Amino acid sequence: MPTADELINPRTTDALASVMEAAGAAPATALRRCGALVEGLAFSRRVTTVKEAVLADLPDAYPAFADVVRTALSRSDFTGWMTFPVNAAVAERALTCHVFEPGLDLLAALTPRLTAEMAVRPFLREDLPRALRPVLAWTRHPDPHVRRLASEGTRPRLPWAPRLAALIADCSPTLPVLDALYRDPSEYVRRSVANHLNDISHDHPDTAVAVAARWLAEPEPTTPALVRHGMRTLVKAGHPNALALLGHDPYVRVQVVGPDVRTPEVRLGEHLVFGYEITNTGPHNARLVLDYVIHHRKANGGLTPKVFKLATRDLAPGECWSAVRRHSFRELSTRRYHFGVHRVQLQINGRPHGSAAFTLDTPPDAALCGPGGTSDRHHEGTAR
Repeated sequence: MPTADELINPRTTDALASVMEAAGAAPATALRRCGALVEGLAFSRRVTTVKEAVLADLPDAYPAFADVVRTALSRSDFTGWMTFPVNAAVAERALTCHVFEPGLDLLAALTPRLTAEMAVRPFLREDLPRALRPVLAWTRHPDPHVRRLASEGTRPRLPWAPRLAALIADCSPTLPVLDALYRDPSEYVRRSVANHLNDISHDHPDTAVAVAARWLAEPEPTTPALVRHGMRTLVKAGHPNALALLGHDPYVRVQVVGPDVRTPEVRLGEHLVFGYEITNTGPHNARLVLDYVIHHRKANGGLTPKVFKLATRDLAPGECWSAVRRHSFRELSTRRYHFGVHRVQLQINGRPHGSAAFTLDTPPDAALCGPGGTSDRHHEGTAR
């Protein structure tokens, strides 16, 4: 993942200053100065710093402000991450000046340069019904970037953005947006729709399943894959209706051996290795979603589970599948590991099967690190 300095740095701000000066904001003195101010800042603070410089350099009146931005859009060198703080500046100036729909129109024009999904959200918080009217119109836009903005900008739980509390409480206002886009010809758009549906599933699982079922009743060839991606959190959680919708019986008849831990002691930076074997003991073909759960030790000695994907398999009656998995405990920056006994457990069609202990050997003051898990794709299996 790029660093903050790779995304917005003094070169970025100097280039943006040149673009804005050429577009009619000369001299862009605040932008020229802010290059030195962004160094050492986190990404969000860099965006805020450059946004404030844009607001300082461009006209206070919204029509003149928007004219400069639209003139910049005519230039090929107005591109990439320099546009991200401009999106934020457009949202702030439009709402401060009580210019609602034109502000959203300008964000739709900007989003093909670099997504304006973050900048749409202040409009949604200000007046959700009013903002959704132009958003719904975006679903018919010829540019897939604008159609994606309709779905992505309205996600209740968009990563790295403030959550939209109103849509977490009631997801129904954005369902017409998703209904208009789930058959979109662009995979870029459909992926956003699936992620939006997954957001909904966190707070309204039954609604998410009902929407997915409705889409599967009137599908395109791409709809099953979209639904599988949108149901991923519910499948990991073992939601019975989501599993049944995808053809996975939570009560499928299987015999499970394992997990068989091959590395009972794991050091930080190494791998847990475990094997397992699954046999279809039922009279019909079995469609299996195979996951595993790492029960991480917490600071208070308790355990907290995290689910990781293994595979999706179809097994004929009597067929057996065996495999070995490697789970990385490499150092990252999103989880603090605690030494001691952990557990690994298999999960088949949302139901737990088997459990085995292993010990993570790392000192109590180890650095923050993440769970890894699926990054190492070594996964050997045989069906017989």
